Amino acid sequence: MMVEENKKKLEKSIWGWVAIGAVVVALAMGFLHTHNYKSCTCSQDSRKYTGIVEDCCCDYETVDSLNAAVLHPLLQELVTTPFFRYFKVKLWCDCPFWPDDGMCKLRDCSVCECPENEFPEPFKKHGLPFDDLKCQEGKPQAAVDRTLDSKAFRGWIEVDNPWTQDDETDNGEMTYVNLLLNPERYTGYTGPSARRIWDAVYSDNCKYAPGEICEEKKVLYKLISGLHTSISTHIAADYLLDETKNLWGRNLDLMYDRVLQFPDRVRNLYFTFLFVLRAVTKATDYLEQAEYDTGNPVEDLKTQSLMRQLVYNEKLRKACPVPFDEAKLWKGQSGPELKQQIQKQFRNISALIDCVGCEKCRLWGKLQVLGLGTALKILFSVDGQKHPMPPLQLQRNEVIALMNLLNRLSESLNFVREMSPNIEKSLERLVSDHSVSVISSWRKAVEAVVGIRSRSSTT
Repeated sequence: MMVEENKKKLEKSIWGWVAIGAVVVALAMGFLHTHNYKSCTCSQDSRKYTGIVEDCCCDYETVDSLNAAVLHPLLQELVTTPFFRYFKVKLWCDCPFWPDDGMCKLRDCSVCECPENEFPEPFKKHGLPFDDLKCQEGKPQAAVDRTLDSKAFRGWIEVDNPWTQDDETDNGEMTYVNLLLNPERYTGYTGPSARRIWDAVYSDNCKYAPGEICEEKKVLYKLISGLHTSISTHIAADYLLDETKNLWGRNLDLMYDRVLQFPDRVRNLYFTFLFVLRAVTKATDYLEQAEYDTGNPVEDLKTQSLMRQLVYNEKLRKACPVPFDEAKLWKGQSGPELKQQIQKQFRNISALIDCVGCEKCRLWGKLQVLGLGTALKILFSVDGQKHPMPPLQLQRNEVIALMNLLNRLSESLNFVREMSPNIEKSLERLVSDHSVSVISSWRKAVEAVVGIRSRSSTT
């Protein structure tokens, strides 16, 4: 009698452990299902963008289709023309905020300025690009062209931009840079110095309290965030994967870590793109009539033709006639004062670029901040709502920066669209492998418990 009772108790104990094991497995499966569901939801909601871009007048699908079919091809060709490939910049500047102690260690940080005797004679005489230009360090992709005189670009005035810190009229300390030979990509510039730049940009100039209704401050924050996202995207898209082999390619992990796992950053990238596009379309008459004279009639006519194709494109005008409505800003009595405040904040941001400890990063930072400042100048060139609109006046350098910035943003949208599917597949594979591993571990644990109790019942 006692033996039968003990046997029944043992069987109950065994089945109890089996039940516990089953519950544990079920919980594990539930956790994994939830984890997979969240990953799926994130994939659908975070990286698949639909509807109207916040605070803009176009939807994500239209932006993607217009960019792929119209804007990206035209911009890619436009920025390779002689007029738009050369950018005048002051590369060496003292940081007005702190000592510059963050110099980059990679050679890819530097912009190599080649001596005069390395330039071919035809290039000196005619101001034409020479694709085989060599630099003393053997880095043609970082060469600087200083042979183009400002007289080669006629019909442009020299005026300061109230939105930026740089004095563009100071030609003595400026040099011409061939942007095609100095691509924006990974340079190895990381660490405290790089973080300090962005921390200062956001904390001192782009912060606003949660729930704050000031639309203008939000616009400034989203513009800087979108620009930051674009820069991160270009770093991830053209990354030094193997320094020993000089192997460059796409860094999907970096793209996910810095961009794609943050939906707001991607949304702000779209916002900044539409904001700059609106500035270009608003300046249509000015850009269409401007002189793109570099002394090469064939190339100059091509430049003007490409610009007209861009600003008068029928697909763009029909699908997205007003990418951003700037008229809704600076309303009320405090509008002019608020505008001056944000203008000062943006000038501070442009001054912070002088603190970047990487020459090539500083080059692209100056160009893109000037481009964004030019967009702000075009859209908000009125001092108060009651004053008449003054005639638009742009420097040659401002137009070059504006169009190159739009091209950078266009490229970033393309990279996001192209790289997202590969990253999603990698994440799904990672979750799947993790699920199989966890289930296998729990199954072994349950089998071990059942096996121990089964052996106990036979003793």
